[in-house]
Amino acid sequence: MPDKPTVLFVCVHNAGRSQMAAAYLTHLAGDTVEVRSAGSAPADQVNPAVVQAMAEEGIDISAEIPKVLTTDAVRASDVVITMGCGDTCPVFPGKRYLDWTLDDPAGQGVDAVRPIRDQIRTRIEKLAAELIA
Repeated sequence: MPDKPTVLFVCVHNAGRSQMAAAYLTHLAGDTVEVRSAGSAPADQVNPAVVQAMAEEGIDISAEIPKVLTTDAVRASDVVITMGCGDTCPVFPGKRYLDWTLDDPAGQGVDAVRPIRDQIRTRIEKLAAELIA
């Protein structure tokens, strides 16, 4: 792993799970990790319930915009984490791939998003400890 690892979070719409994961890792790791997120079919905006749930944690993702998944983004990443949505990611040798099975917050209210957010936070805390150890 390089001195500054790059992590890419992927979900279908890049409007919920991958946005929360990217925001938590950025929040916890600061500039010690390069963080990206993308989706295979990006939405027009981040899910408002996700924005609200993250704001409750003191993390503002209201300005984030869903981005399209590219082969270059995968190639440039050391760790690629798919968010339990069956995305087909290009596979390159030497990359670490993880699949986190998580409920999809699409169409859910903030009460349903909070447990998903909390599961992501727990996984990100573990990942951050591994990456910056």
